[in-house]
Amino acid sequence: MKLYVYDHCPFCVRARMPFGLKNIPFELAFMANDDEETPIRMIGKKMAPILEDKDGHMGESLDIVHKVDGLSGERLFGGTPRREISDWLKTWGGTVNALVIPRTPDPVFPEFRTASARAYFTEKKEATFGAFDGLLAETETHKAEIQKGLGALASFLPDAEAATIDDIMLFPTLRSLSIVPDLTLPEPVEAYRTRMAERSGVPLVSELRKAA
Repeated sequence: MKLYVYDHCPFCVRARMPFGLKNIPFELAFMANDDEETPIRMIGKKMAPILEDKDGHMGESLDIVHKVDGLSGERLFGGTPRREISDWLKTWGGTVNALVIPRTPDPVFPEFRTASARAYFTEKKEATFGAFDGLLAETETHKAEIQKGLGALASFLPDAEAATIDDIMLFPTLRSLSIVPDLTLPEPVEAYRTRMAERSGVPLVSELRKAA
């Protein structure tokens, strides 16, 4: 069983999590961000994650989560996330993107080891989010905003020692924020993020930098 991903991608983090949380062995493959041929060959479009197994190829992160969830033990990731989690992600998603997207084409991620891959991502995302230089210039404003959101999140965090659909939806966003330098999370949120990274086997960006 092989999972093709981009390391920076929160949807790919979703798909990786059940393997770690349920101790299911798999092979992890990082695609270059400008490699269009590989995903198109497998599922007909440039998208990640992609699960390859005896049944063929599957895209869509939550479909992969549900398939992997059924491979071992009790199902953990059914249902829908708590409304507080869904509402938080909707409310703060724009602020998270403003902080994360312009920092994403970083060679700490395997998919951005080449200049062409970084340029590909930058061109595509600037067309959607605006010039990265402008977003980076607004860093302190966006950091102040997300601090408010993170403070609110601390009151309804999932249990990091359990494993539910709440974790599948929330942790990828918190992991994405680990690329933002000098962003201090409230202690309960940082503790949750650190523990979920350990349990899921998806390291934070700070750990990737140590290993680089």
